[in-house]
Amino acid sequence: MKYLPLVLTNLFRKKTRTALTAGSFAVALFLFGILTVVDSAFQQGVDVAGVDRLVVLNRVSIIQPLPLSYRDRLARIPGVTQVTFANWFGGVYQDERNFFPQFAIDRETYRQMFPEFVLPDAEWQAFLADREGAVVGESLAERFKWKVGDRVPIKGTIFPGTWEFNIRGIYRGRRVQDDTTQFWFRWDYLDERKTFLKGWVGWYTVRIANPDDAVRLVKAIDEHFANSPAETKTDTEKAFAASFVKQMGNIQLLIMSIGSVVFFTLLLVTGNTMAIAVRERTRELAVLKAVGFSDGFVLALVIAETMVVALVGGGVGLGLAKLFTLRGDPTGGLLPLAVGLMAGILPALAASRLRVVDALRRI
Repeated sequence: MKYLPLVLTNLFRKKTRTALTAGSFAVALFLFGILTVVDSAFQQGVDVAGVDRLVVLNRVSIIQPLPLSYRDRLARIPGVTQVTFANWFGGVYQDERNFFPQFAIDRETYRQMFPEFVLPDAEWQAFLADREGAVVGESLAERFKWKVGDRVPIKGTIFPGTWEFNIRGIYRGRRVQDDTTQFWFRWDYLDERKTFLKGWVGWYTVRIANPDDAVRLVKAIDEHFANSPAETKTDTEKAFAASFVKQMGNIQLLIMSIGSVVFFTLLLVTGNTMAIAVRERTRELAVLKAVGFSDGFVLALVIAETMVVALVGGGVGLGLAKLFTLRGDPTGGLLPLAVGLMAGILPALAASRLRVVDALRRI
């Protein structure tokens, strides 16, 4: 802190250059934050998947339904302790850009199947008592400023017409990564109003007694429904979530590639900027060493200047990323420091090794 005024004076000598360098940090770290959140969003479903849950789909495609009669048959398979089901709705609220997942759920078993979603018993009972009732996640409620008691109209796409729901509860997640953007309503209400595929559901979720038996039960379930009008394809919940990520390609590799290019470009730009700054101040650095300051001091001085630029620019970039994503910096603030250190180390070493006689000859 004793030499902070000297560091700031050197930085503000070329205000435009310092501002542009800090701006490059801000843009790069903003992009890094956004890319990290995109990757986390793709992996979120995989991370929170239950180890004791299996997902049963139609073998043809996820968009093909399964008969409601499969529920009792699944429950009778040894090793299965609980069965629930849901149906994708795919409606539009106000504008097509207002996307959020909407599920018609089995009101009797869905809450017990997913204990990571928590809401007061009174609100759940109100949902059960209202045929047009709905339960929404706290993030979704905050997004649209919904509260318990509001009536929400949703325009059907797969199931035509305007569907109106009464919000009876708002759930939250036990863990930070739990999805609180969902909209649930009663499957019996959907089945009552739809004009086709009555008595059919989208998919089943089953809980198994022993997660170690998952492979055996996956095979047993699919064999049980082999040669039936609607054959099944069963996966663990984690594998089911991962399959959606794989459909988008290798997102993680793409994000890492873009992030690496941005990182090394920033490294070169900042390193070049600091090298120019050192060359411009050759005389000053020589004077500092002539009056007794050590090589280590000169090294630390240049590194400190780079770190200040990195912290200011990186802090702005990550702060903006947080405003956009509300997830913050996954590195805990270490990335700006790391980039600043790596970008400044070569110019700083050159400055610290500068011989007084050689430097004064350049004047």
